[in-house]
Amino acid sequence: MAQQKIVIIGGGNLGSAIAQGLVKAKLSIASNITITRRNLGKIEHLKKEGFKLSSDNNSSVKAATLILLCVQPKQLAGLLTEISPSLDGKKHILVSTITGITTDEISSHLQKKVPIVRAMPNTAIAIGTSMTCMCSKDASEKQLKDIKDLFDGLGTTLIIEERLMKAATVLAASGIAFFLRYIRAATQGGIQLGFDAEEAQLIAAQTAKGAASLLLTQDSHPEIEIDKVTTPEGCTIAGLNEMEHQGLSSALIKGIISSYEKISNIKK
Repeated sequence: MAQQKIVIIGGGNLGSAIAQGLVKAKLSIASNITITRRNLGKIEHLKKEGFKLSSDNNSSVKAATLILLCVQPKQLAGLLTEISPSLDGKKHILVSTITGITTDEISSHLQKKVPIVRAMPNTAIAIGTSMTCMCSKDASEKQLKDIKDLFDGLGTTLIIEERLMKAATVLAASGIAFFLRYIRAATQGGIQLGFDAEEAQLIAAQTAKGAASLLLTQDSHPEIEIDKVTTPEGCTIAGLNEMEHQGLSSALIKGIISSYEKISNIKK
């Protein structure tokens, strides 16, 4: 895998994060990764890290075997029309991280059958802690396993039915922002209680990490862990009850559903 030539089409936040994550996890070396973007000035800093930069998608595709599509949904049709003549179904694997675009939609823009893997990581991929959900079309078991192994090196992966990919986008990709907003709110609360901003953020972030780790390492349930810290007439249950009275769980669920509904119209 480390010697495989990779092209990441779309050097935005996610594309850049994937490139950096691959190198950090030693799944590839920077010189084997080409990142494309129309305005190279915005990713010029990546050249100093050893990545190849290009605005020529076709030549980059021809030189690679693994192609990651990280562009905006509205750009996809034009991009696939552009690179389709350079694709080789026996050589290339397409990995799409594009929100709301199905494998059938991708395939419909191609002039030939090419293995397609749809992957939805989040920006924590840059530090090897992404949650990535995947599905595929016209990919062999080995090809899907190879891509899964790649993303396993960048966090945790889960192969799911394609009908659940929109939901996975909300829970995993958008979810990063949702959890960060909680940490920010907790930090602001800590500041109001007397901590300076750096101290409050450290406490909030490490506590969030600890809470997630309890579930992941002990195969536990949130309510079980909550019960361990809620004593009768204590401060924790008082805080939890007030948050619920103010609509914490309801607001989170409504936010997740709103994000999910937006995906259906995101290409328009």
